[in-house]
Amino acid sequence: MNSDNLKSLLIKYDQKRNKAIANANQKKYEIYDKIPELEKVDNDINLLSINQIKNVLTSQNKATVDELQVKISNLKEKRNKILSDNNIKFQDFEPVFECTKCNDTGYINTQNGNILCSCIKQKLYNIEYNNSNIYDLKNQNFKNFKLDCYSDVPDKEKYGQKLSPRENILSIKKICERFIENFDNPTEGNLLFCGNTGLGKTFLSSCIANEMISKGKTVLYQTAPIMLDSIIDYKFGKTSNNIIKSIYNVDLLIIDDLGTETKNTLKITELFNIINTRLLNQDNKVTKTIISTNLSLQDLYDVYEERIVSRIIGNYNACYFYGDDIRRIKKRLKV
Repeated sequence: MNSDNLKSLLIKYDQKRNKAIANANQKKYEIYDKIPELEKVDNDINLLSINQIKNVLTSQNKATVDELQVKISNLKEKRNKILSDNNIKFQDFEPVFECTKCNDTGYINTQNGNILCSCIKQKLYNIEYNNSNIYDLKNQNFKNFKLDCYSDVPDKEKYGQKLSPRENILSIKKICERFIENFDNPTEGNLLFCGNTGLGKTFLSSCIANEMISKGKTVLYQTAPIMLDSIIDYKFGKTSNNIIKSIYNVDLLIIDDLGTETKNTLKITELFNIINTRLLNQDNKVTKTIISTNLSLQDLYDVYEERIVSRIIGNYNACYFYGDDIRRIKKRLKV
């Protein structure tokens, strides 16, 4: 990841955190103006708490420390009654941070030291990779999932399937929902979206991405051509942007348009490494992958090595999309 991008984000995080704290203090003083008695009680609690700490540190008489604790407890009870009588919650005094995991610091404290929070990791992925691929999540979510774009008429002769396109997409949606719900379960399979263009593969991938980001997971979106070209460029020293580590370690990797990349031995090898490495759950961390392609399962066997396809078939839940081009339907409906 680019260190300049990280520094820039950390500055913004610091500003955001300071603003949240300032807003909380402003709200607290507004409450104090309305309830002066509450301010006095809070000040008394703070003063007694400081005295208690001083007595503990200087090894003063235990009876004095206990006496201070009783006074503090009584004041806290009084404080709680004032809050209750005025319909105020203790949380009303707390800063409202955008991320409750890191409190807008960008870091989480662990036994192994401070690590980057998933929220700032995701912002870095968006800046360095997702945005450059025109990865627009804004309106791509399950709330905007439109069933009326899929025919409810079964047509085995046309689609080669017994279910109507609408019944099929509902079945795929349930698979996606199960994928989200069981994401951290290592036995839950990855997803393979197959089917022609304009049938909602990228849209459903984005819906899943939105849900996973809201759950604190990191998501990296890459089209197969850009992803593989970026890796080859890095390995040949044409760029300093090492995307490989991010691809291997991100919680959810979405590979779109598999099959549209130019094929050569190097790219086939890198594709295998990506698929295989992410199946290993390195460092006991569950990582999942969604692959979207216009190719059929037979096409995958024809285009890629058996070792790649066998990994996919054995570890991915295949979802076959069919129906009429949604984009054309939407245009027709607008007219």
